[in-house]
Amino acid sequence: MISLGIDFGTSGARAVAIDAAGKTLAEAKHVFTGSKLATAPAQWETGLFCLLEQLPLELRQKIEAIAIDGTSSTVLLCDATGNPIVTPLLYNDDRGIAVMDELRAIAPPHHVAIGATSSLAKLLWWQKACRGAYLCAPTKIYFLHQADWLSFLLHGQLGVSDYHNALKLGYDVERLCYPDWLLKLPALPNLPQILAPGTPVGEVTAEVRSRLGLPQGCVVRAGTTDSIAAFLASGANSPGEAVTSLGSTLVLKLLSRTRVEDARSGVYSHRLGDLWLAGGASNTGGAVLRHFFTDAELETLSGEIDPNYESPLDYYPLLKAGDRFPINDPHLPPRLEPRPENPVEFLHGLLESMARIEARGYQLLQQLGATPLRCVYTAGGGAKNAIWSQIRARHLGVPVAQSAQAEAAYGTALLAQMSC
Repeated sequence: MISLGIDFGTSGARAVAIDAAGKTLAEAKHVFTGSKLATAPAQWETGLFCLLEQLPLELRQKIEAIAIDGTSSTVLLCDATGNPIVTPLLYNDDRGIAVMDELRAIAPPHHVAIGATSSLAKLLWWQKACRGAYLCAPTKIYFLHQADWLSFLLHGQLGVSDYHNALKLGYDVERLCYPDWLLKLPALPNLPQILAPGTPVGEVTAEVRSRLGLPQGCVVRAGTTDSIAAFLASGANSPGEAVTSLGSTLVLKLLSRTRVEDARSGVYSHRLGDLWLAGGASNTGGAVLRHFFTDAELETLSGEIDPNYESPLDYYPLLKAGDRFPINDPHLPPRLEPRPENPVEFLHGLLESMARIEARGYQLLQQLGATPLRCVYTAGGGAKNAIWSQIRARHLGVPVAQSAQAEAAYGTALLAQMSC
């Protein structure tokens, strides 16, 4: 049995095919080009089918299950045929600041959906910006997450999502239903039917089977978010184990026996079986590093840093104002001064400051009642930086190791494998 996981990130997409034992059989990747192209559904669709077509035909003919993850709170509106009718809003789009008063008036105090970048904030922004023109149209309008729409391209069933992607839309992950306060909103589009991640949605369409050589019976399963996919790939499975994803942003996930929530500091918990993934996402991370350094410079300069020496530089590295966690403040200013002339010292200050933010995040989760931290696995491009890992371990006070699998797509492949 072969399962396929597909991961859509901020700069590109990847696919990993595994067998029943979890062995990787094939991988593929697609890089988005151009600063605006990654936001266009046409580019997502191209990336999806490019990944599938890269896989050997003899392997495609044996794929039994597919699952897709996408960036959390990347959303779009579609018509009844699945065609996008507005430009999608990406995970970090904070125009929801304009509707925060309305959002606070609607949602319960400190709800996870109360945030400028939440899916619900984006829906309210569309309602206000479009004056209901799209949402009140005579034809059906669907509100979808990135992973929902990409999965639709394969199974053809419009309006299906999972409770990982739907958390910041306001879906109640304990009662497994939309809350009344959300359903009472006027001029709502069709909200997606919510399934547990890994639940079979439907077989790939005849058209997709014919185009790609997929077998009869190949099923598409409800997906997840990219950061949860990275957690699944890590090998972490016991309370107290955590995964830090060091990609464009800094995302923390701590497996906990208890659910913790605090919108004031950007803390939320995803359901994961009988346990909870407590965490948050900061806007600091690899995107800041790549703004100042090339990959080659990062590798060379990191090698000149003494990880046992704490940099005195106290930064809050952001590319623009605003962070989500552990400080949830859309107006939080970047702090990148003073900047030393020596690039090694500057990089050391950036890495040290990001490690402080990470440690502060895990401390906050535990203060709110999450299971105490025992170890941290690292995923994403930053996991390859050994010096950064040593700095982070010094601040975290627990063992830090690379994830068992580096690709989030591997975690999504495990999700596709569920109950096969």
